[in-house]
Amino acid sequence: MGRVSANPPTTAWDFDAELRGIDAAQLRRRRRVVDAYDGTRLRIDGREMSCFCSNDYLGLAQHPALVDAAREAAARWGVGATASPLVCGHSRAHDELERELADFVGMPRALYFYAGFPANTGLVPALATRGDAVFSDALNHACLIDGARLSRADLQVYAHADAADLERRLRASPARRKLIVTDAVFSMDGDIAPLPELLQLAERHDAMLLIDDAHGFGVLGPHGAGSAAAFGLRSPRLLYMATLGKAAGVAGAFVAGAESAIEFLMQRARSYIFATAAPALVAEVLRASLRVIAEESWRRERLRELISMVREQARLPAGWRLGESSTPVQPLLIGGNDAALRAMQALWDQGLWVPAIRPPTVPAGSARLRLSLSAAHAPGDLRRLLDAIAGLRPHDPAP
Repeated sequence: MGRVSANPPTTAWDFDAELRGIDAAQLRRRRRVVDAYDGTRLRIDGREMSCFCSNDYLGLAQHPALVDAAREAAARWGVGATASPLVCGHSRAHDELERELADFVGMPRALYFYAGFPANTGLVPALATRGDAVFSDALNHACLIDGARLSRADLQVYAHADAADLERRLRASPARRKLIVTDAVFSMDGDIAPLPELLQLAERHDAMLLIDDAHGFGVLGPHGAGSAAAFGLRSPRLLYMATLGKAAGVAGAFVAGAESAIEFLMQRARSYIFATAAPALVAEVLRASLRVIAEESWRRERLRELISMVREQARLPAGWRLGESSTPVQPLLIGGNDAALRAMQALWDQGLWVPAIRPPTVPAGSARLRLSLSAAHAPGDLRRLLDAIAGLRPHDPAP
């Protein structure tokens, strides 16, 4: 056996030093192992916690209709797709899901991806490359940012939700093709992009608009059809992307738009072409989820009630404030990393799991608690959380 040197040579690969830097900035993230789920109640290390950190906005992840669909689909299809969609991984279940997704959001055609992050890192480079320009909202999700970087197009970052700044950049750009990319509902602030204005700019400046509605699909619009439907947007300039592991309660993502645009993306998006397809059983469960989203409108009504409770009844420690959000993402802005971590720990000690969000997920100095609401929450769950927040003190010593 070889011996470990007592004085290892100097190396650029000093992970311990890197980790010490992460710790010094109070940015180390910790995974917690969940032992069991029961709606919004999770058991962790034998302790039951009330969860306000999940994106299961409609409470569908354990819905009996979805669980039954999974059992039936596993018996029919097994548990693996075995190949990429363009080889033999595209089952009848996937094909029917894509048709139903397109109908659900009112667009001609849809394309299903195995996950949301690779969907956007495949879509943006397929739509734009060298000589083109990508115009990205300053607070876009990392998958849109990484997709823009992978495209090798000229990246123009416009001020958050600022249509005037975007128009100035569009007008000044000499790019051959122009692509606007934006979150519809911003994941850490909960606010909604000015989608009608952005689509008007796309049409005026010969651009395409790609919106990521990860946090709006299932929640906003008629029957939960999403942010574009909520604004009544229809245009061949519009590409609508949404993930299916949040309000839909399952997994995957899709993009919908004009027939020729979706066919082009199927031929060019590398994360679609070169990845094994999601199992057919996932597609079958998603089909069941779409039916529940459309039929059980009380879930969206419950969400609206809970959002109103937060906005109207929250009593906050001095110096803290709620971000401007009318969606299930309710950010409680605190400021410093240490204060946010102390607040998270104080709630954790009371059996309430609310995550502290810190840079680089959010800008420096804007650390926050991200309150994520679900139709599975009872009003009593939320009252307990609001009472606990009201009892926090912003300058408590670290535990």
